[in-house]
Amino acid sequence: MLTSAPYSLYRSFLFLLGFLTLGACEDKNSSQSAEPESEEVRGVYGSPKPLWDKGYQLDEIGVNAIFVHSGSIQAEMLKRAQSEGVRVFTEFATLNGKNYVEKHPEAWAINEKGEPVEAAGWFMGVCPTEPGFRRYRFDQLRDLLTNYELDGVWMDYVHWHAQFEEPEPILPETCFCDHCLGRFSNEKSIELPVGSTAEKARWVLSQEDRKWREWRCQIILEWAVEMKKIIQEIRPGALLGLYHCPWEDQEFEGARRRILGLDYDLLKETIDVFSPMVYHERMGRRPEWVEENINWFCERLALGKEASPKIWPIVQAHDSPGIVYPEAFKTVLSGGQAGCSSGVMMFTTRAIAEKEEKLEVVKKIYQNQSSQ
Repeated sequence: MLTSAPYSLYRSFLFLLGFLTLGACEDKNSSQSAEPESEEVRGVYGSPKPLWDKGYQLDEIGVNAIFVHSGSIQAEMLKRAQSEGVRVFTEFATLNGKNYVEKHPEAWAINEKGEPVEAAGWFMGVCPTEPGFRRYRFDQLRDLLTNYELDGVWMDYVHWHAQFEEPEPILPETCFCDHCLGRFSNEKSIELPVGSTAEKARWVLSQEDRKWREWRCQIILEWAVEMKKIIQEIRPGALLGLYHCPWEDQEFEGARRRILGLDYDLLKETIDVFSPMVYHERMGRRPEWVEENINWFCERLALGKEASPKIWPIVQAHDSPGIVYPEAFKTVLSGGQAGCSSGVMMFTTRAIAEKEEKLEVVKKIYQNQSSQ
């Protein structure tokens, strides 16, 4: 048996050891938090193969991040990119229902007439509340994160069925399926009238429009929260990014929130990185609009370069629709770095690999940035 004095010293030693161990664990966990690194992102969207095929290393042209569609991720791609000091993020086509709703009609979005929606241009959305589709997408995300050591996942097509990537957007009213009407009624404590789907939709839009819009925004937030939870469980430290419509609050009669369901004030508590899709040529805007939009966005969210969430816009280099000339590309790539932006990427890798003049723009801007 120990005497009281040595025993007291022994207890103090154990306490100190436990304190130091706990501190080490906390330091380890804090290093895995989903906080973007301070280095500014110089990214490309798309497989890096077109650049590699031309004999380039990504770090040689100043690129330090690639954003690749989840279906294109390969182990060898990941290994080589990481060997060149490049972080790898993946685009995850969250609410794109193409090739799913055709086989699972229960997930087809329903318009205010009670009819299945038509494709909005080249995009086919899906009902965001349909249980089977939710399980399908979240299982895909778990598999992706389990199989690959990714630095982050970028949600894409995160909006109710619509098309915003055009000068004249397609903005239908959705979704009035039984899943959506049932959840809206239960979660907002609203008793819907008896009648057809079209009659219920008319009543909702005329009598409870404000609550309907709020609820739809909450459904989009729910997707972000669930994806963040899965990322933290499987790949702690990986970021959750969002490719999104860049419209200001009042554009198209407030359609970004009203129709698409994108509420920045809700999403900013969950999203690590916002990536406004400022595709100037596709959306019929001036190249200077990119910088104007990013400055507006920073002010709208009251963000600075060191604040969280981060802003990493994606700009257009691709020549369809229209042609993005090198001078315009220089303007939009520089504009994407305006304001509180701490990174930028361009769409697509192939577009710059195939046009030497555009690649020179990337080299000049990215190499200059990397040397600072």
